[in-house]
Amino acid sequence: MAPDPEAGRVSRRKFIAATGVAGVAGVAGCSGGSGTDTEAGGSGGSGSGSSNGLDTSVLTGDGSSTVFPITSTASSYWNSNPEAGDEDYWPQEWADEYGTDMRLADYFASDYGYEATEQRSVPPFRVSIALSHSGTGIEGVMEGRVDIGDSSAPAAAELAGSDPSEETLNNFTDHVVGVDGQPIVVSREIADAGVESITIEELRAIYRQEITNWNEVGGPDREILALGRAEGSGTDTAFRNNVYGDPNAPISPDQRFGQNQQLQQAIGQADNAIAYIALAFVEPDGATPPIGLEIDGTLYEYGENLGSQDYPLSRDLHAYTWEGTSRKEAAFLNFVLSDFGQENFVAANNYFQLPDDRLETQREKVAASNYE
Repeated sequence: MAPDPEAGRVSRRKFIAATGVAGVAGVAGCSGGSGTDTEAGGSGGSGSGSSNGLDTSVLTGDGSSTVFPITSTASSYWNSNPEAGDEDYWPQEWADEYGTDMRLADYFASDYGYEATEQRSVPPFRVSIALSHSGTGIEGVMEGRVDIGDSSAPAAAELAGSDPSEETLNNFTDHVVGVDGQPIVVSREIADAGVESITIEELRAIYRQEITNWNEVGGPDREILALGRAEGSGTDTAFRNNVYGDPNAPISPDQRFGQNQQLQQAIGQADNAIAYIALAFVEPDGATPPIGLEIDGTLYEYGENLGSQDYPLSRDLHAYTWEGTSRKEAAFLNFVLSDFGQENFVAANNYFQLPDDRLETQREKVAASNYE
């Protein structure tokens, strides 16, 4: 079942995610390029500091606006390095759960050999996450411009148009940090007019301009404004792959937007729109209400069964590294994959946490014991 969108923490976390670009940039500063972590291989940030001789340069990330709320919120917590007992960001109950009185980033970095700074806003190393889309994140990590490439579609699907070699694809290390149910949303006026669900066949026809009026699917006599994400975004790639069976399937939305945030705003400003969007940007009682999607006789609804393995629009959310995973990358990704991270960065942003068996697999990839 989807996380409760009315939960008290969600609105605060969504605010952090929405302001994450400016906030993280202000806290973390700028960084570009990548170096080499001599301890564990993989990419690293530019420059080098000292924490038991380990790389303490800024860890950089870029990519998907879908994954951004997760990694950006995580980076803001990490950079803040709050003390145990800070009830907003490192509550005592969580510190007690981990059996520590250390500051947040100090604690999670210490398992990887980093020295504690014991200072607010001074973590063992800083993290800076930029916002673009999946294609940019995939290219950025390939080219060494960033350490982590956020993507809401598999690298193979994002690169399908360029026919990447098996060697290139094998250089990606895939870290799945959460799951998105990718709901279908409409303008508030359309939901209020009684459109509660459509079939996947109708959805396909809408995005091929074969159905163009809401009265064709039980709605008002009003033209349909079909909105979509930009080509190259993981949300768009996943939508075409999951709905049409081909990541390069031709569709014809009336307008495309580079980020989920922009798409969310456009839906709210229209009175006749439909769109596919990430779970984090759904507002059931606001301007982007979800509608059900009927597939082979099963109705998939927000808050009910969008996390089901049978729901074809469900997709993994990826944080890719290149040619292995460095100690620094592992420390941060383990933070996201921790119980604390899954609750506060994944569920609190309205995504689905990884089930226990998948969490164990993902944590093994970044386990501190790999870097001893």
